[in-house]
Amino acid sequence: MSALTAALCLTSCGFPGREERPVWRAQAEEACFARKQVALSEYIVAAPEIDGPSICGMTRPLKVSALANGSIAVDKTLTIDCPMIPALEAWLNAIVEPDAEARFGQRVATVNVFGAYSCRGIDNIPGARLSEHAFGNAVDVAGFTLADGRHIDFAHDWKTADSQEAAFLHEAHAGACQYFTTVLGPGADVFHYNHIHLDLANHGSTDTGPRRICKPTPAPNLLPAPGPRDGLPPAPEIDEPLDIAHLSAPAAAAPPPADVSPGPSDGPDGALPPAPIGESEPQSPILPAGVEPTVDRQPTSSIPDHDN
Repeated sequence: MSALTAALCLTSCGFPGREERPVWRAQAEEACFARKQVALSEYIVAAPEIDGPSICGMTRPLKVSALANGSIAVDKTLTIDCPMIPALEAWLNAIVEPDAEARFGQRVATVNVFGAYSCRGIDNIPGARLSEHAFGNAVDVAGFTLADGRHIDFAHDWKTADSQEAAFLHEAHAGACQYFTTVLGPGADVFHYNHIHLDLANHGSTDTGPRRICKPTPAPNLLPAPGPRDGLPPAPEIDEPLDIAHLSAPAAAAPPPADVSPGPSDGPDGALPPAPIGESEPQSPILPAGVEPTVDRQPTSSIPDHDN
């Protein structure tokens, strides 16, 4: 009878039908190591296999305390899978670091994160499908600390109108869409108001490569471009814009001189001195008989601006 019970248990206690971690995850890990995309160091250390609960975990997890050969710290040690490391480093080296140098003249010293591996459902909702965090295949980035100690974070600087800090964060978000298959930032939903979620989920493929999800959709040319950083001091304030305009105007574009020949003595021009000896007086244009000269009588201030 005990043998029958054991046989029934094998078919009904869940062992044959136990849910398995998708095969592509282990394949991606092994391919990353086989291609030597990650080198173990004092900043990237191998950790024991994580197997469960449920199908959570990684075959060959890594603990990361810094990226880019240790030049960019992580404020909290990350437990992630192998493929996430080259993706993070490519994004930092190609997008984040150059933009920080261009906008602030500073390198990125630290990436501030909320976390990586966590066996949980999407958005921490009970009963939801497992998040990529459950497989160490995702990182939540809260912001950055520059070499001068300045903090730039998504919670406070993302919506700062026309600021270089906001432009930097939008550039980091848009650039991440080139290196990760899922990028969710402020505006994607209520759960990502203070960070960007980066992962390498398998969403299938298209004719041009892996299918990517990038929210909110980046808006091109929405924020100011970085200004020039040539080491020169800022230009002085212009106190006399009219003088600058006169100096910069080309000589050929100047209008012909007005007629200032002496008029009747009872008019306001009667007090004008005669033209200096040796200088010819400007001549009025000769018009056909009966033709009156046209005069623009509309004040400059009343001429409408046309921006489009």
